[in-house]
Amino acid sequence: MTRRGAVGLAAIVAAVAGSLFAFAVVPILMHGISARDRPTRMEEMIARRMRHYATPRSARSVANPVPVSAEVTARALAHFADHCATCHGNDGRGDTVIGRGLYPKAPDMTLPATQDLSDGELFAIIEHGVRLTGMPAWGTPSADDDTESWELVHLIRRLPHLTQAEIEGMKALNPRTRAEWEEEDAERKFLEGGDGATPSPKTQHAH
Repeated sequence: MTRRGAVGLAAIVAAVAGSLFAFAVVPILMHGISARDRPTRMEEMIARRMRHYATPRSARSVANPVPVSAEVTARALAHFADHCATCHGNDGRGDTVIGRGLYPKAPDMTLPATQDLSDGELFAIIEHGVRLTGMPAWGTPSADDDTESWELVHLIRRLPHLTQAEIEGMKALNPRTRAEWEEEDAERKFLEGGDGATPSPKTQHAH
């Protein structure tokens, strides 16, 4: 390796080390390990850039191979409501108990920071997740299961334009706890005149 090449490599290593220090060490030294704080602008910038470059160029440029249709949208709405809304909310804005408690917080996916990503980047995030965040890898090693993730990419593009009716319809598909199922069952029986018991009010759990 030439001297110029060694100097260039050293500069790259120093830049990466500095970025990691600013991204991971400084916030901990300043704020501790609490997840309540918002990431600094520096953290957000470094994290997004690292995520961008960590996605291979060949993957970033891939177009969505799944044609959009009413059926695709319906399946994606149901999938999102069941798998994603717990953190991201039915409207994709991340304003949920879990979404607000993550570090970094679940993003508002209706905003340009998400909408400006390529289809390939969105697919990669869904399939492979993002380390050191709450975003899990939903995909499998088999390419046969890619269709659902590509359908979700279409839905993410629709998030800024979802109708209130679509959002309300997704509520029926959201995961429920056993207590919530029992509450709904009691309400149904009461309305149908089943056992005549008055349903108890839902317990409000404050965070």
